[in-house]
Amino acid sequence: MSKRRLAVVLFNLGGPDGPKAVRPFLFNLFNDPAIITLPGPARLALASLISTTRAKSARANYARMGGGSPLLPETTAQAGVLQASLEQAHPDLDVRLFIAMRYWAPDSKQTAAAVKAFAPDEIVLLPLYPQFSSTTTASSLAAWRKVYDGPGVSRAVCCYPLAEGFIEAHARKIVEAWQAAGSPQPVRVLFSAHGLPEQVITGGDPYQAQIEAAAAAIAARLQPLGTDLDWQVCYQSRVGRLKWLGPYTPQALEGAARDGKGVVVCPISFVSEHIETLVELDHEYAELANSFGCTAYVRVPALGVDAGFISALAGIVQKALDRSGGTEPGSAWRCPADWKHCPSHARALGETAA
Repeated sequence: MSKRRLAVVLFNLGGPDGPKAVRPFLFNLFNDPAIITLPGPARLALASLISTTRAKSARANYARMGGGSPLLPETTAQAGVLQASLEQAHPDLDVRLFIAMRYWAPDSKQTAAAVKAFAPDEIVLLPLYPQFSSTTTASSLAAWRKVYDGPGVSRAVCCYPLAEGFIEAHARKIVEAWQAAGSPQPVRVLFSAHGLPEQVITGGDPYQAQIEAAAAAIAARLQPLGTDLDWQVCYQSRVGRLKWLGPYTPQALEGAARDGKGVVVCPISFVSEHIETLVELDHEYAELANSFGCTAYVRVPALGVDAGFISALAGIVQKALDRSGGTEPGSAWRCPADWKHCPSHARALGETAA
């Protein structure tokens, strides 16, 4: 008897694979109505303008990483380790991992064709965004549903901000990075997350609340750094003139220096290394911290293929398989009913809640 087939689709934003891809990648990003909420023609014009004006500086940043983004290789490595974990846990299933990038290859249309050819019996849609946002998870899942017309019972995971392995892995990596740097004291742990315009949050997006809840859960496990732990959530990668979530990471660095403290910076919303970590954190913010007079600057690695994190993802897939369908969190989290962007409340993705 043939094994039942399980397709697990990992979603991420993607990144340009070379200098020539930078401008079209930026265009795809800013042409997403979840990012720029203007009507179609105006959004197209603005996306063209932004991608043109920002291409040169963006290419320079990607040049610092070899010319392109490492996000696809990093995600491919995660897919390989997760597939091996799922195969071991489910010898009765034929498991296949797929990757769908939102703004570059392989995009949802390409991946949907590959999944359809695999002809799965079960599908788990697993975003590599631990915290839900309409600008990331909802956008990726909506793009997928527009193009996938193949077989399989589909279950989507909207978020997992408090998944045990996710929290444990972050806490362990923070301690390891701090100890490897010589255990500097006094320090402030900065949980740096990708920023969003405030209007996204006031519109009913749970992202900020999930970031803060995850940071608090991680901080509760950082006893080796001292019983009087000092930590703060901050936000990076701000662009444009809108008011974004704060404090901004540069402000948090300046504040730590003013208080006579070094910093241990944890990229809490990034599970892979890419431009926001390898350039923004490793170069731009490290230089800022030095100019402000921070006594130490320690950057914690992204989770990558950390065994605890991969174990958490495997558990999330199992939890999804245990339900009949729909979109639900992969960890102990429930959004308040008035947060209209939460997909568990059946509004953000236009489907019936499971």
